[in-house]
Amino acid sequence: MLLIKTIRVIDPASNTDGIYDILIKDNKVNKIAKEIPMPTVSSTTVIDGEGLIAAPGLVDVHVHFRDPGFTAKEDIITGANAAKHGGFTTVVMMANTKPTIDNVETLDYVLKKGSSTGIHVEACGNVTFGMQGQKITNMTLLKAAGAVGFTDDGIPLLKEEIAKAAMKQTAKLQVPISFHEEDPRFIRNNGINHGKASEFFGIGGSDRQAEIAMIARDIELAKETGACIDIQHISSKEGVELVRKAKAMGLDVHAEATPHHFSLTEEAAIQYGTLAKMNPPLREEEDRLAIIEGLQDNTIDMIATDHAPHTKEEKERDITKAPSGIIGLETSLALGITNLVNPGYLTMTQLITRMSTGPAKVYHLDAGRLMEGGNADLVIFDPKADYIPDTYASKASNTPFTGHPLKGLVKYTICGGHIVYQA
Repeated sequence: MLLIKTIRVIDPASNTDGIYDILIKDNKVNKIAKEIPMPTVSSTTVIDGEGLIAAPGLVDVHVHFRDPGFTAKEDIITGANAAKHGGFTTVVMMANTKPTIDNVETLDYVLKKGSSTGIHVEACGNVTFGMQGQKITNMTLLKAAGAVGFTDDGIPLLKEEIAKAAMKQTAKLQVPISFHEEDPRFIRNNGINHGKASEFFGIGGSDRQAEIAMIARDIELAKETGACIDIQHISSKEGVELVRKAKAMGLDVHAEATPHHFSLTEEAAIQYGTLAKMNPPLREEEDRLAIIEGLQDNTIDMIATDHAPHTKEEKERDITKAPSGIIGLETSLALGITNLVNPGYLTMTQLITRMSTGPAKVYHLDAGRLMEGGNADLVIFDPKADYIPDTYASKASNTPFTGHPLKGLVKYTICGGHIVYQA
């Protein structure tokens, strides 16, 4: 058994925010009360929660674990370890592995390996075979085998008829379909914003219209099909406004914000080069503030890291040749506390909602709650502790946040009643 004493419990699902004791027994939350006596069982582990917060285990519905196929960058074991360090008990892998997750065999491999990590590793299936954008996968079969959603993340679905047909399928299956919204017609060099940053590097960059055009199209298709769609890693103020209007119309449209998009602007790309190169790129301060406003009013209902590990050698290439993406699992909560909660943009409950309860709801995951009788999946963290990212559990270290003083430190990650990480 595990007894957590005198801790601030935040559970958005039950509107709980107060000082309680938590008793965990038989992999479940047995009791939450103002005072729980010490059990007579000698093997009970006791955690002093003074000054700490307990919340539902964090949920990230957008991670790249590169396994199978690119395990020099990351694998499912090291990716899950990074997740544990960040307070995540549930993650959803993207399907751009090699082979891609367009077949049951690869999905089985991913889910079986994920089941050995101590946390819940879920996966999306591909929308199209080989991410070629031509032929839709057997979504019914993949969902039956455990896929929690569908995406060709990393590559936009350019053919409208394919996107529409896929939405019709996912609507029938009652699962979300997530979209990487970048139209290559508006991109000359991806990963860097078309503007001040592209001028600095002397390249064409990625224009904001690349995102705007695709989001507008897919919202219209969602209106036609009734599909639940997830606009991934939103980066532009115009994109946020499109999602806001879609929600006002009652459409089943959702959006993700990454910690880097609510924390940084294209100035970081100029300062850090390839370590701040990602798709879609960091944009302007107005876009960053629009993303924060979207998080405030629930236009953006999920914070997702888009954890994208690459090797040091890859990221040391020229700005036009280095791959896009940064790691994010281990810094996500601290960036949320530092850049959203402490400045007063979000309450701690709102942050936990966006990082746990919200994404779990969109993806129909048995997660995002901390209540009696529920799964004992939780994160315990010190919101006031200093944290300077230095070394990582991930195989990769491609992030501009290394060495940056942050607030908020994960002390314990508990999954299925077991302590899977302790600082």
